[in-house]
Amino acid sequence: MTCAVLSIGTEITRGELVNTNAAWLAAGLTDLGFEVTEQCVVDDDRGRIVAALERLARTAKIIVCTGGLGPTTDDLTTEAVASAAGVSLRRDDASLEQIRRRFEKLGRTMNESNAKQADFPEGATVLPNPIGSAPGFMVNLHGALAFFMPGVPREMKQMFDDHVTPRIRELAPNDRHQIHYRTFGLPESVVGEKLNGVEASFPGVTIGYRAHFPEIEVKVLARGADHAAAVELAERAALEVRNRLGEVIYGSGEDTFAGVVGRALRTRGWTLAIAESCTGGLVGHLVTKEPGASDFLLLDAVTYANSSKQAVLGIDEDVLRGHGAVSAEVATRMAEGARRVSGADVALAITGIAGPTGGTDTKPVGLVYLAVATVKGTVVKEQRFPGDRHWIQTLAAYAGLSMVRAACKNG
Repeated sequence: MTCAVLSIGTEITRGELVNTNAAWLAAGLTDLGFEVTEQCVVDDDRGRIVAALERLARTAKIIVCTGGLGPTTDDLTTEAVASAAGVSLRRDDASLEQIRRRFEKLGRTMNESNAKQADFPEGATVLPNPIGSAPGFMVNLHGALAFFMPGVPREMKQMFDDHVTPRIRELAPNDRHQIHYRTFGLPESVVGEKLNGVEASFPGVTIGYRAHFPEIEVKVLARGADHAAAVELAERAALEVRNRLGEVIYGSGEDTFAGVVGRALRTRGWTLAIAESCTGGLVGHLVTKEPGASDFLLLDAVTYANSSKQAVLGIDEDVLRGHGAVSAEVATRMAEGARRVSGADVALAITGIAGPTGGTDTKPVGLVYLAVATVKGTVVKEQRFPGDRHWIQTLAAYAGLSMVRAACKNG
């Protein structure tokens, strides 16, 4: 059964807002077993919204739409749906009361602009929104089952999980299964080369890729006579993918790189200290974005200046003067100093030149030294990363976390 994702909002068509909703919805529909044939974006124009809905209703059996359910004059989705369906709007008293109570809890008074969020096309099924003021709704639009949800990602995701998924799950053909792998360490072209021939070896399997810097997601989608056959085929093909990519694969599904490193530290029962220079706290940010980092993270010291490397980490001035802040020797002492002052089991240090200025012929922009210190000693690496400042900092942070992951694995 085919599905289409429609996103409404001038802020999207103008590029002022990244459309993460469409990617999330398409992935969710695919995981349910549907074939997503189109993603469409249209601005806040009633006529163009109507035209998009009428066109999608002719080609898709299910339409999921986000945006345009707010209280302002440019929120036109509900009116456009009513026009496309050829029905009038009606006010839902229960939704109106829920919106009013929400404003009362916030110590505010609901005005008429918010009241319009309780208006729905005649015959629509209301989808409650427990965490926002805009309810969603469902209609049958010229034979297509169409769902309309708020554009706020948090509200949309809960509504999709609570109200859309239960209504469409049984409609999926249930003849496909997809396995997601997350990788870091190789460019997309090399990952593709390594997986060349997998599809030919497993008829019914399609390998897809999604580049999300600095990671590459690999999707193994299998189609079979039924769901059990699709699962079996996907798992066989996925095993081949794992064998070919090896350690480049760091996780699957919703795993994050920092989250996987955190799990490795917990498994070892280790604590972590970080000393950052050119990454300016990015490693610590990635680690603490994940829940439960307090289980293992003892220290993240942004020792950007040489004086802080001396005062916080105890690096001798002669080492800094003799080798320079961007050197294997300083990276080694940063890691060892962070481990010493924190008492952590493992310490990571990063120092380098992120640019765009500061590079020389002998120490160009992109040169980074990374070190990991454990009870077994200190491992230091020299890396040269391409790209602008953001790229260099991000690649350095990931490379450092990769070294921590390897240290956990090797003990």
